[in-house]
Amino acid sequence: MLELALHEEKEEGILQKEISENQAVSVKYLDHIIADLKAAGLVANVGGKKSGYRLNRPAAEISILDIYLAFEDDLAIIDCLQAHGHCPRKKTCVLKDYWTGLNHTIRSSMESQNLNDLVDKTRKAEDLMGTDG
Repeated sequence: MLELALHEEKEEGILQKEISENQAVSVKYLDHIIADLKAAGLVANVGGKKSGYRLNRPAAEISILDIYLAFEDDLAIIDCLQAHGHCPRKKTCVLKDYWTGLNHTIRSSMESQNLNDLVDKTRKAEDLMGTDG
């Protein structure tokens, strides 16, 4: 997703091979990632079979949580917080409030960060690397 956001201005999108090379991820593994992202409506093919990929929405409108939820049903840092999680100590657990609060904090952080934020950080880091060497 970061690679697509970094090339958001490219009308033709970015080829899967380029993403693979730039992010050091195998094309085979990337197939699975792209399939999930497409199913979640986050990315799309620009044209036919040999075409590039693009974001379906502007990078500023795609949160880190959106990306996470393309691969997971929900955010639950421990099993008992999952929608169908079962805990035999649910009524007496003194840690439930702690875990719920921590889960909420993580979720809020992921919602507040978007792809555009990561693009800005990446470009700043690249600028710093360029001035050092």
